[in-house]
Amino acid sequence: MRRKTRDKFRKVPLLRQRDVLCDVLLCAAECGAWLTLRELSRLTRYGEASISAQLRHLRKPQYGAFVVEKQVRKEQEVVRLQEQGPVREYRLRRNRRKGRSRHWLTGPVLRGVVRAANQLDRRA
Repeated sequence: MRRKTRDKFRKVPLLRQRDVLCDVLLCAAECGAWLTLRELSRLTRYGEASISAQLRHLRKPQYGAFVVEKQVRKEQEVVRLQEQGPVREYRLRRNRRKGRSRHWLTGPVLRGVVRAANQLDRRA
């Protein structure tokens, strides 16, 4: 009887930050979207510095050897002009062809979340 009670209260394993970030960026890449660190922070609720570190990890072979593309966002597209220096945006793509993976965010949902994050930035 006790064994059943223990099984009932087992913790569900949480997704790692790297996995969540990878899913968000791959889903955004399918939509053709580029995301800044601030937008990724708003979407995932993780800090910008830790997101930057996880992007470095995603380049490593043991974590998938993804290609992390980076570009400077044009001034017309920057939501907050109070940023110091250029605002960089990121996109993730697979290094080699693989089967399609399942994402916990789909394209239309991600677009809505990005739109909501941009509206929060405008209010701040």
